Amino acid sequence: MTTVPYNVIHAMTLSRDLLRLKLDESLAASPRALTRRDIRLPGIRGKALAVIGVRRSGKTSFLSQCRSDRLSADRAPESQLLLSLEDERLAGLTVADLGWLVEEHARVLAGLAGASERTLYLDEVQTVPGWEGLVRRLMDGGGVEVFVSGSSARLLSREVATSLRGRAMEVLVHPFSFREVLRHAGAEPTVGWDRLKPAERTSLDHRLRRYLVEGGFPEAQGADSRDRNDLLAGYVDVVVLRDVIERQGVTNPLALRWLQRQLLAHPGGAFSVKKHYDTLRSQGVSVGKDTLHEYLAHLEDAFLVRTVAMESASERQRMVNPRKAYPVDPGLIALFERSGRTHTGRALETAVLLELERRGFETSYVRTAEGWEVDFFAQRAGERPLLVQVCLESEGEANWDRELRALQAAAAVHPRSRPFLVTLDAAPPTRSLPKGFTWAGASRWLLEEM
Repeated sequence: MTTVPYNVIHAMTLSRDLLRLKLDESLAASPRALTRRDIRLPGIRGKALAVIGVRRSGKTSFLSQCRSDRLSADRAPESQLLLSLEDERLAGLTVADLGWLVEEHARVLAGLAGASERTLYLDEVQTVPGWEGLVRRLMDGGGVEVFVSGSSARLLSREVATSLRGRAMEVLVHPFSFREVLRHAGAEPTVGWDRLKPAERTSLDHRLRRYLVEGGFPEAQGADSRDRNDLLAGYVDVVVLRDVIERQGVTNPLALRWLQRQLLAHPGGAFSVKKHYDTLRSQGVSVGKDTLHEYLAHLEDAFLVRTVAMESASERQRMVNPRKAYPVDPGLIALFERSGRTHTGRALETAVLLELERRGFETSYVRTAEGWEVDFFAQRAGERPLLVQVCLESEGEANWDRELRALQAAAAVHPRSRPFLVTLDAAPPTRSLPKGFTWAGASRWLLEEM
């Protein structure tokens, strides 16, 4: 008979005691007062929900919101287990330990009369090696709802759904939208746009202009410009270092950093490999063209940038034509803009793209045979696609004519689409729009889906 040393038995016992304490603390935790997020959960049952998105966008807070929603729906508090696994007391936690804790929770719940279906929220789950196998087993067994999130590169990306082998669906969390920023500040309108007073509409327009500069990262709200810049710069550094350089084994960080700065400072710009390649070579930085393509993919996988391909029925055309890149938050633009110019139009374009993503649209851009471009071709299941043109003003002869001409040319190529103009200027156009075209001021559209 093998004798287990006393210190090993003590360590195992201590581990169970810690886990029971962690279980008790998690079940007893009171819901936190947080700014409510407008994030849709998939309605398909039997799937784990992988909460993904850029670092510091509010994924942990969103898990707390989901727990609070279930408690408000009369779920038993004991059925809602939110575990923060990045607890120094749990250093060295194994998947076997986590499995024991989950089973202990099931035993606690089974002893309660009228126990309801339980939900597990595993935050910072990447700290437990092998967690994927446990989640797959839980989903196969049924009777439990599982959320997972984390701050490692792998948990930020869509690899998490792949690792769960079809047993998970994604829930994408971006930084605050314009509406969520207003809600966070206690300034969200309580009535529809048509019922707002002129002064209230003007105030919202001013707040939108501020949002286009400051962005929507939760911790940056209310900070002065210097602190906000330091905070956001730190976010970007961590993403690039940990989620790209370390994770992907990047061997040319100088080229990567240069590319990251260019993409964030020039939102909506076409990603021209030749242009970036030639510029880097002129500065004495040696890097391959294929490597630049890879770096763009890495930055997108870490959710630091979003890319939009050209709309085409041909996959080859989508691949060979430049993609347009946008930051994941408009607040990152001013951080890297060094020319002193304002990029209000591009910031608005960025905000519109992110809002389309939040609303479940797949986006591309349109380039007509005549060379006209429309910012977004947005498609959502079961609906006619949207052709969205973003501009600053609803007036200005040359600018307005150019935007309308591009939209008309694209609408001729996509006759089923719904042509739509959104402007930062809240004043309605003084000239009639072509038949079938619609317009909205950006403040209204960002608050009320048209």
